[in-house]
Amino acid sequence: MLDSLWPILKAGLERTVPLAIITFILGLAVAVLTALARISRYRWLQGIAWAYVWVFRGTPLLVQLFIIFYGLPYLGLTLNSWTSAIIGFTLNVGAYASETIRASIQSVQKGQWEAAYSLGMTESQALRRIIIPQAARVSVPPLSNEFISLVKDTSLAAVITVPELFQKAQDIVGSNFKPFPIYVEAALIYLVFSSILTWLQHLLEKRLGRYTTR
Repeated sequence: MLDSLWPILKAGLERTVPLAIITFILGLAVAVLTALARISRYRWLQGIAWAYVWVFRGTPLLVQLFIIFYGLPYLGLTLNSWTSAIIGFTLNVGAYASETIRASIQSVQKGQWEAAYSLGMTESQALRRIIIPQAARVSVPPLSNEFISLVKDTSLAAVITVPELFQKAQDIVGSNFKPFPIYVEAALIYLVFSSILTWLQHLLEKRLGRYTTR
């Protein structure tokens, strides 16, 4: 079944990988804003951020995709499958990653804040120059794991007709009626993607470790 390997791999490279990268970057931006809102002094901001995280961590990603793609048209808002997938994965990643970032920020010793204030920095300057750079190193391992999980979770986009890796495998199965070898090929491609990302994660953690250990 090697003739089916390239079409599946091509779909992975053209759709699965870009979908994962785009939504992870957007999700990180949402996560940072949400984490800062969670630790802000404004109760209304804390409440909005908490509600967002509560909803998207408390409901299945599959259901979220269905609501965005199949449910929103009932409210007069119709989105194509690619846009729906980006929105769904971005909001889901943002909710989960925000807790990682929030915990990383709060893990920075209080003395770091006090040292920044003693130098005349404002709260935003302290966050940008002192706190976030330290929190970023702490959050790299869990965020890397989040990205690896996201690559595999993109297979759920097949249910809203995004022509990604798993959707392509399903199309091929529908034409040759040989599910076992085709799905094994798809699984192996996901395994290769995950293995490469795990290796890159190891290199990144090793590099960052130079600045955190002696």
